[in-house]
Amino acid sequence: MNPQRILTILLNYRTPEMTLQAAEAALREMEDLPGELLIIDNGSGDGSYDQIRAEADKRGWLGSGRLRVIASPVNGGFGAGMNIGIKAGLHDNSVPEFYYLLNSDAFVQGSTIRTLRDFLLERPGAGLAGSYVRGTDGVPHRTAFRFPSIAGEFEASVRTGIFTRLLNPWVVAMDMPQDELQVDWTAGASLMIRREVIEAVGGFDEAFFLYFEETDLCRRAARAGWRTHYVPTSEIAHVGSASTGMKAWQRTPQYWFDSRRHYFVKHHGHAYAAAATLARITGSLIYGLRRLTSDKPQADPPHFLRDLVLYSLRAAFAPRPKPSKETRAPSPIAKEQK
Repeated sequence: MNPQRILTILLNYRTPEMTLQAAEAALREMEDLPGELLIIDNGSGDGSYDQIRAEADKRGWLGSGRLRVIASPVNGGFGAGMNIGIKAGLHDNSVPEFYYLLNSDAFVQGSTIRTLRDFLLERPGAGLAGSYVRGTDGVPHRTAFRFPSIAGEFEASVRTGIFTRLLNPWVVAMDMPQDELQVDWTAGASLMIRREVIEAVGGFDEAFFLYFEETDLCRRAARAGWRTHYVPTSEIAHVGSASTGMKAWQRTPQYWFDSRRHYFVKHHGHAYAAAATLARITGSLIYGLRRLTSDKPQADPPHFLRDLVLYSLRAAFAPRPKPSKETRAPSPIAKEQK
């Protein structure tokens, strides 16, 4: 009988204490599930790897045969880190039937992992399944999404009820579903993926350093015939942006602009990407005018619109690189401890 093994991949970047908490919660659930937990320190460079390994050894995790700790010498981003885990496989070099991706600031609640695995087992056409996500304060996070589009970019930036109603089929962040729902894509904070999906699409595209990598993966999976589902009976508590600091951004980092542009160009071409950016700029200008005559809050990081315009102008006149492969070989594994 096939054991339906799960490789849980937990990516750390400079959050060792939180990673250990996430690992402890995951290991509790994994006690009754076939598979292993793999922690990857994604080039933190702050002693995270040694701290995690020492604490894991102290707690008896390393000798259990259920947990490994790997250090990547560089931080290639979320997708690159997860690709290292995917390629590492199980401790005996075999390939699991499922990969479960878990953020270092995400804590499984109850039967989170089992619920996602069983959901995919019961639905042959479903390839990816994501959880209901709530903050550690209990506030729900939206994690059921439609693919980005020109209309969706405008709606997201104009932030006006009449446009949201008119453009409802293209609103990226869906209203919180109460029941299981097929979606375009869902967040990678808690995401179960069939092995066959990875075999079909080749893992994450490492051209995305951060952001849009899950969107791209789910889009490629859909083109290969695999559905993505949102499963609210699977739940995690999520701190959110613990590694990226997104909530406290004073300026939007270039990697966000890079990832956004790469997504649109890759899936729709340069002309569509330019139109999507123009739609976002137009929506932001309208919202800015509304702020002049009302008490609407600032919704984007400081100087976002200016940074978007300047970035887009530079990108428009820059030489176009040759098309990249879907994935690159992961960074060499520097250290491993069982």
